Amino acid sequence: MAIDDPTAPAQALASVKTTIARAAALADRKPDAVTLIAISKTKSAAEIAPLLAAGQRVFGENRVQEAQDKWPALRAAFPDIALHLVGQLQSNKAEDAVALFDAIHSVDRPSLITALARAVERQGRRPTCFLQVNIGDEAQKGGCAIDQLPALLEAARAADLPIGGLMAVPPADTEAAPYFGLLAKLARDHGLDGLSMGMSGDYETAVMLGATHVRIGSALFGARA
Repeated sequence: MAIDDPTAPAQALASVKTTIARAAALADRKPDAVTLIAISKTKSAAEIAPLLAAGQRVFGENRVQEAQDKWPALRAAFPDIALHLVGQLQSNKAEDAVALFDAIHSVDRPSLITALARAVERQGRRPTCFLQVNIGDEAQKGGCAIDQLPALLEAARAADLPIGGLMAVPPADTEAAPYFGLLAKLARDHGLDGLSMGMSGDYETAVMLGATHVRIGSALFGARA
Protein backbone atom coordinates (compact mmCIF):
# COMPACT_ATOMS: atom_id res chain seq x y z
CA MET A 1 0.00 0.00 0.00
CA ALA A 2 1.26 3.47 -0.83
CA ILE A 3 1.78 5.71 2.15
CA ASP A 4 -0.60 8.29 0.69
CA ASP A 5 -3.23 5.71 -0.21
CA PRO A 6 -6.43 6.93 1.50
CA THR A 7 -7.62 3.33 1.84
CA ALA A 8 -4.45 2.20 3.64
CA PRO A 9 -5.64 2.80 7.24
CA ALA A 10 -8.86 0.88 6.68
CA GLN A 11 -6.93 -1.96 5.03
CA ALA A 12 -4.45 -2.05 7.90
CA LEU A 13 -7.26 -2.13 10.46
CA ALA A 14 -8.99 -4.97 8.61
CA SER A 15 -5.73 -6.91 8.42
CA VAL A 16 -5.06 -6.58 12.16
CA LYS A 17 -8.63 -7.62 12.98
CA THR A 18 -8.29 -10.66 10.72
CA THR A 19 -5.08 -11.66 12.48
CA ILE A 20 -6.72 -11.26 15.88
CA ALA A 21 -9.67 -13.40 14.77
CA ARG A 22 -7.38 -16.11 13.42
CA ALA A 23 -5.30 -16.22 16.61
CA ALA A 24 -8.42 -16.24 18.77
CA ALA A 25 -9.85 -19.15 16.79
CA LEU A 26 -6.66 -21.16 17.24
CA ALA A 27 -7.01 -20.65 21.00
CA ASP A 28 -10.74 -21.46 20.96
CA ARG A 29 -11.56 -17.88 21.88
CA LYS A 30 -14.00 -15.39 20.39
CA PRO A 31 -12.48 -12.42 18.54
CA ASP A 32 -14.72 -10.00 20.41
CA ALA A 33 -13.02 -11.06 23.64
CA VAL A 34 -10.01 -9.02 22.48
CA THR A 35 -10.06 -5.21 22.54
CA LEU A 36 -7.89 -3.62 19.88
CA ILE A 37 -6.29 -0.41 21.20
CA ALA A 38 -4.91 1.72 18.37
CA ILE A 39 -1.80 3.41 19.78
CA SER A 40 -1.99 6.94 18.43
CA LYS A 41 0.89 8.53 20.35
CA THR A 42 2.69 11.19 18.25
CA LYS A 43 -0.06 10.93 15.61
CA SER A 44 -2.06 14.01 14.63
CA ALA A 45 -5.82 14.26 14.48
CA ALA A 46 -5.52 14.15 10.68
CA GLU A 47 -3.62 10.87 10.88
CA ILE A 48 -6.15 9.40 13.31
CA ALA A 49 -9.20 10.45 11.29
CA PRO A 50 -9.00 7.62 8.70
CA LEU A 51 -9.09 4.99 11.45
CA LEU A 52 -12.09 6.71 13.00
CA ALA A 53 -13.76 6.68 9.60
CA ALA A 54 -13.01 2.96 9.35
CA GLY A 55 -14.82 2.35 12.64
CA GLN A 56 -11.99 2.16 15.20
CA ARG A 57 -13.07 3.69 18.50
CA VAL A 58 -10.49 2.57 21.10
CA PHE A 59 -7.23 4.50 21.14
CA GLY A 60 -4.16 4.62 23.36
CA GLU A 61 -1.85 7.46 24.29
CA ASN A 62 1.44 7.60 26.19
CA ARG A 63 1.31 11.11 27.59
CA VAL A 64 -1.43 13.00 29.40
CA GLN A 65 -0.49 16.38 27.94
CA GLU A 66 -0.51 15.14 24.35
CA ALA A 67 -3.90 13.53 24.85
CA GLN A 68 -5.30 16.70 26.41
CA ASP A 69 -4.23 18.69 23.36
CA LYS A 70 -5.50 16.24 20.77
CA TRP A 71 -8.58 14.34 21.91
CA PRO A 72 -11.27 16.76 23.16
CA ALA A 73 -12.10 17.90 19.61
CA LEU A 74 -12.06 14.33 18.28
CA ARG A 75 -14.31 13.18 21.09
CA ALA A 76 -16.74 15.98 20.37
CA ALA A 77 -17.10 14.54 16.87
CA PHE A 78 -17.06 10.89 18.01
CA PRO A 79 -18.58 10.66 21.52
CA ASP A 80 -18.17 6.86 21.64
CA ILE A 81 -14.37 7.00 21.64
CA ALA A 82 -12.67 5.14 24.50
CA LEU A 83 -9.26 6.49 25.46
CA HIS A 84 -6.58 4.41 27.19
CA LEU A 85 -3.41 5.67 28.84
CA VAL A 86 -0.66 3.13 28.14
CA GLY A 87 2.42 5.16 29.12
CA GLN A 88 3.91 5.81 32.52
CA LEU A 89 1.89 8.12 34.77
CA GLN A 90 3.29 10.55 37.31
CA SER A 91 1.26 10.84 40.49
CA ASN A 92 0.87 14.59 40.01
CA LYS A 93 -0.91 13.89 36.70
CA ALA A 94 -3.42 11.47 38.25
CA GLU A 95 -6.18 14.09 38.41
CA ASP A 96 -5.81 14.90 34.71
CA ALA A 97 -5.60 11.23 33.76
CA VAL A 98 -8.80 10.33 35.59
CA ALA A 99 -10.58 13.24 33.92
CA LEU A 100 -9.56 12.22 30.42
CA PHE A 101 -8.98 8.48 30.16
CA ASP A 102 -11.37 5.54 30.31
CA ALA A 103 -8.59 3.11 31.24
CA ILE A 104 -5.10 3.44 32.72
CA HIS A 105 -2.68 0.60 31.97
CA SER A 106 0.36 1.67 34.00
CA VAL A 107 -0.59 1.50 37.68
CA ASP A 108 2.64 0.30 39.25
CA ARG A 109 3.19 1.75 42.74
CA PRO A 110 1.30 2.54 45.95
CA SER A 111 1.76 6.32 45.66
CA LEU A 112 0.04 6.29 42.27
CA ILE A 113 -2.80 4.20 43.66
CA THR A 114 -3.31 6.78 46.40
CA ALA A 115 -3.31 9.64 43.90
CA LEU A 116 -5.72 7.87 41.56
CA ALA A 117 -8.09 6.95 44.40
CA ARG A 118 -8.25 10.61 45.48
CA ALA A 119 -8.93 11.73 41.92
CA VAL A 120 -11.63 9.09 41.46
CA GLU A 121 -13.34 10.17 44.68
CA ARG A 122 -13.24 13.86 43.74
CA GLN A 123 -14.40 13.44 40.15
CA GLY A 124 -16.73 10.48 40.34
CA ARG A 125 -15.09 9.01 37.21
CA ARG A 126 -13.80 5.47 37.51
CA PRO A 127 -11.37 4.55 34.72
CA THR A 128 -10.45 0.89 34.57
CA CYS A 129 -6.99 0.32 36.06
CA PHE A 130 -4.48 -2.29 34.95
CA LEU A 131 -1.59 -3.10 37.28
CA GLN A 132 1.66 -3.02 35.32
CA VAL A 133 4.14 -5.81 36.06
CA ASN A 134 7.82 -5.54 35.16
CA ILE A 135 7.61 -9.02 33.72
CA GLY A 136 11.22 -9.14 32.53
CA ASP A 137 12.73 -7.48 35.62
CA GLU A 138 14.21 -4.69 33.49
CA ALA A 139 15.58 -1.66 35.33
CA GLN A 140 14.64 0.77 32.55
CA LYS A 141 10.97 -0.21 32.46
CA GLY A 142 8.02 0.70 34.63
CA GLY A 143 5.94 -1.86 36.45
CA CYS A 144 6.07 -3.47 39.84
CA ALA A 145 8.33 -6.43 40.53
CA ILE A 146 6.57 -9.78 40.37
CA ASP A 147 7.05 -10.39 44.08
CA GLN A 148 5.48 -7.00 44.84
CA LEU A 149 2.31 -7.69 42.87
CA PRO A 150 0.28 -9.18 45.75
CA ALA A 151 0.85 -6.11 47.92
CA LEU A 152 0.12 -3.73 45.05
CA LEU A 153 -3.10 -5.56 44.22
CA GLU A 154 -4.15 -5.50 47.87
CA ALA A 155 -3.54 -1.73 47.97
CA ALA A 156 -5.54 -1.18 44.77
CA ARG A 157 -8.44 -3.24 46.08
CA ALA A 158 -8.35 -1.45 49.44
CA ALA A 159 -8.49 1.87 47.56
CA ASP A 160 -11.54 0.60 45.63
CA LEU A 161 -9.95 1.21 42.24
CA PRO A 162 -11.72 -0.54 39.34
CA ILE A 163 -9.12 -3.21 38.53
CA GLY A 164 -9.22 -4.46 34.97
CA GLY A 165 -6.31 -6.87 35.18
CA LEU A 166 -2.57 -6.90 34.51
CA MET A 167 -0.38 -5.23 31.90
CA ALA A 168 3.18 -5.98 30.82
CA VAL A 169 5.73 -5.29 28.09
CA PRO A 170 8.12 -8.23 27.54
CA PRO A 171 11.82 -7.58 26.92
CA ALA A 172 12.60 -6.51 23.38
CA ASP A 173 14.30 -8.82 20.88
CA THR A 174 13.34 -12.00 22.68
CA GLU A 175 10.56 -14.57 22.47
CA ALA A 176 7.51 -13.00 24.08
CA ALA A 177 5.45 -16.15 24.67
CA PRO A 178 6.99 -17.17 28.02
CA TYR A 179 6.41 -13.70 29.40
CA PHE A 180 2.82 -13.62 28.18
CA GLY A 181 2.29 -17.04 29.71
CA LEU A 182 3.71 -15.86 33.02
CA LEU A 183 1.49 -12.78 33.07
CA ALA A 184 -1.55 -14.94 32.34
CA LYS A 185 -0.62 -17.25 35.23
CA LEU A 186 -0.19 -14.28 37.58
CA ALA A 187 -3.62 -13.00 36.58
CA ARG A 188 -5.22 -16.41 37.21
CA ASP A 189 -3.46 -16.76 40.54
CA HIS A 190 -4.88 -13.42 41.68
CA GLY A 191 -8.38 -13.84 40.29
CA LEU A 192 -8.01 -11.30 37.49
CA ASP A 193 -9.43 -11.65 33.99
CA GLY A 194 -7.90 -8.80 32.03
CA LEU A 195 -4.55 -9.09 30.26
CA SER A 196 -3.17 -6.03 28.49
CA MET A 197 -0.32 -7.53 26.49
CA GLY A 198 0.85 -7.71 22.90
CA MET A 199 1.96 -5.03 20.46
CA SER A 200 2.45 -4.89 16.70
CA GLY A 201 5.27 -7.43 16.64
CA ASP A 202 3.76 -10.06 18.92
CA TYR A 203 0.02 -9.50 19.32
CA GLU A 204 -0.91 -12.74 17.56
CA THR A 205 1.01 -14.72 20.18
CA ALA A 206 -0.51 -12.59 22.93
CA VAL A 207 -4.04 -13.32 21.75
CA MET A 208 -3.33 -17.05 21.65
CA LEU A 209 -2.12 -16.82 25.25
CA GLY A 210 -5.14 -14.94 26.56
CA ALA A 211 -4.70 -11.23 25.87
CA THR A 212 -7.91 -9.26 26.37
CA HIS A 213 -6.36 -5.97 25.22
CA VAL A 214 -3.68 -5.60 22.52
CA ARG A 215 -1.87 -2.30 21.96
CA ILE A 216 -1.22 -1.82 18.24
CA GLY A 217 0.62 1.16 16.77
CA SER A 218 2.91 0.60 13.79
CA ALA A 219 0.76 -2.18 12.27
CA LEU A 220 -1.99 0.43 11.92
CA PHE A 221 -0.13 3.71 11.42
CA GLY A 222 3.10 2.52 9.82
CA ALA A 223 6.59 2.55 11.27
CA ARG A 224 7.34 5.47 13.55
CA ALA A 225 10.09 7.94 12.69
